[in-house]
Amino acid sequence: MFSSLHLFQQLACPDKAKCSRPQCLFSHRTDLVPPPVLVVPVEQPAAIASSSKTSSPTTIPAKRPVASTSATTQEPPRKQQKLTPNRAAVAPQPQQATTGPPVLRVNGAQSIVPVPVRQAMLKTLYDHFLVLYDAILAANPTIASEHALRQEEEVYKKSNKQTYRVAIIQCAAALKRRPLPDASSHSSVGTEEEVISRAAALKTRKSLRITRAHIEHLIVSREDLETWGFILDIPEGVGGDEPSLENKMAKCDRCGKGFHVKRKDEADECTYHWGKPITRTSSGQRERVFRCCYKPAPGDDDGCTYGPHVFYERTPSDLHSRHAFSYLKSPPSPSTVLDVAALDCEMIYTTGGMRVARVSVVDGAGQEVFDELVHMDDGVEVIDFNTRFSGITEADYYAKAVLPLKSIRESLDTLINRDTVLIGHALDNDLNTLRIIHHNVVDTALIFKHSAGPPYRKALRDL
Repeated sequence: MFSSLHLFQQLACPDKAKCSRPQCLFSHRTDLVPPPVLVVPVEQPAAIASSSKTSSPTTIPAKRPVASTSATTQEPPRKQQKLTPNRAAVAPQPQQATTGPPVLRVNGAQSIVPVPVRQAMLKTLYDHFLVLYDAILAANPTIASEHALRQEEEVYKKSNKQTYRVAIIQCAAALKRRPLPDASSHSSVGTEEEVISRAAALKTRKSLRITRAHIEHLIVSREDLETWGFILDIPEGVGGDEPSLENKMAKCDRCGKGFHVKRKDEADECTYHWGKPITRTSSGQRERVFRCCYKPAPGDDDGCTYGPHVFYERTPSDLHSRHAFSYLKSPPSPSTVLDVAALDCEMIYTTGGMRVARVSVVDGAGQEVFDELVHMDDGVEVIDFNTRFSGITEADYYAKAVLPLKSIRESLDTLINRDTVLIGHALDNDLNTLRIIHHNVVDTALIFKHSAGPPYRKALRDL
């Protein structure tokens, strides 16, 4: 037990003579002076004050009296003070969103450079990124902060305690020399390593060039071309003698019904499925559905899409009668002719069947060398631009389609000839719509064969 400090010996025991504690902490002396009584004066109403003289000494303090409204009042209460008229609260003005300088969150014990020094250098990089990205900060408010953090980390990993500060200064100077970007995809956007690696990748892509020697082993043989339906010889008859079937009967390529061929403004409406039937597994069962709406195929309904009746011809003689087939020119030819070229065409529906509306060619380095819209031949009218698949809109076509197919073919003769290896996907469609007979082709639809074999071919989206 601890010894008593006798701190309560100046206080009289509250139990006095009735105390039964053997060692009481309080004093039992009779000569102790009682502690003074603290009296706090309290303002009371007059009625209570007068009655308190005759009543019990115990009084209850009154509440604060209400101030008088007489003219003799020296200070009016707050409720009677003149207040400004009630006005709508002014909404706080929105402040411009900003991320501010980034904060470096690293373990100071594991950093070879003091964290305050790194934080100061990070602020320097952030300020330089702010200036560099001034035009794109509104759309990317956090880009300066994010890139400053990544840039500081890049420099830190390549530096030591002695070279870190100098490396940061050199990096900031490099940021000053960059051209100002106008979009987040600009080549100046990113850290130093990101910009350098991006430039190296672009240089590699530009230096890559496919030649005939690279792909000669992939050229499709004549036998395979015949198997896959390529037209290898010019059909008999006069070519181009019937360019349009307007007002004649044809079979709709969409719904399979017969119809009178009419131009776009006069065409009859057709209901069809634009997606081909596919097989999918649902609830453990395989079912055949249309890709466009996933309704059962074949179904009882007519279709899910509305559009004009159109037709598509595949017979060589019919194609030849709409526009004549011809071979590419024989070598030698101008020096501009490519040994390898990739070809792609976009087609639209017309009164002359499906006709080419856009021709695009790139060379062995992937550079675009030809891209033109094709004006329809005389007497051939557009029925449907097939925009879902062709990407050609009516406004763009009529504004930019100037050269007819004959002129397009003459332009292509300066780029490709019989020796040129043409690369594409399902090239028979492109060559047929261009009315070109060509044997040197590399077709990705034939290289990557369908598991079901001919005539099935993998779609380009599946490759």
